Amino acid sequence: MALERPFTQALVRLRDAGLRPTRQRLALYKLLFEQGDRHVTAEALQAEAARAGIKVSLATIYNSLHQFTEAGLLRQVVVDGAKTYFDTNTSDHHHFYYEGDGMLSDIPGEGVQVAGLPEAPSEAEVERIDVIVRLKRRHRH
Repeated sequence: MALERPFTQALVRLRDAGLRPTRQRLALYKLLFEQGDRHVTAEALQAEAARAGIKVSLATIYNSLHQFTEAGLLRQVVVDGAKTYFDTNTSDHHHFYYEGDGMLSDIPGEGVQVAGLPEAPSEAEVERIDVIVRLKRRHRH
């Protein structure tokens, strides 16, 4: 088995998604996708990049995250108007959101059933349904 260069998979995935593999996109791709499925905010990714010695502005991170989302590499999860996560798991699933600490975790797609969904207007179709179950941790006595 031949050894892969460090960015080979990232290069291929970015090109396949129609994105030019710039140095910053490659670095962000590696940070995002080499740790398994996870949920990140742009700010958390910037802090992670800084710890890894990658100099990249928050604006560039936001742009890259949105480009990755549009290309189908990430899924955007808007918890409320002020909190947006980017999910490396693009499969059909939902989320638990822990209100106190801002942690997001997956609920398998078959773990939630939605009944009574209104019919979409004639000019539109339902793309997907996102369910966010908001949790509050119990206080232990």
